[in-house]
Amino acid sequence: MDLKWQDAQDIAIRLVEEHPESDPLTVRFTDMHTWIVALPDFKDDPKKSNEKILESIQMAWHEEYQESKS
Repeated sequence: MDLKWQDAQDIAIRLVEEHPESDPLTVRFTDMHTWIVALPDFKDDPKKSNEKILESIQMAWHEEYQESKS
């Protein structure tokens, strides 16, 4: 499945898998952007992200991260 910027939940799941020890609330947006575009199934234009999109992904990632720790 190809990931696009609007797939916040799916991207969040992949980030938990790829970076299980990273607390999403401590990751800089620039680093998160780099990690997202590096995902093998990410197929969107890297330039189409913005702060609102990254915040949405960060919050979904935070929820997934919290669930993985319980």
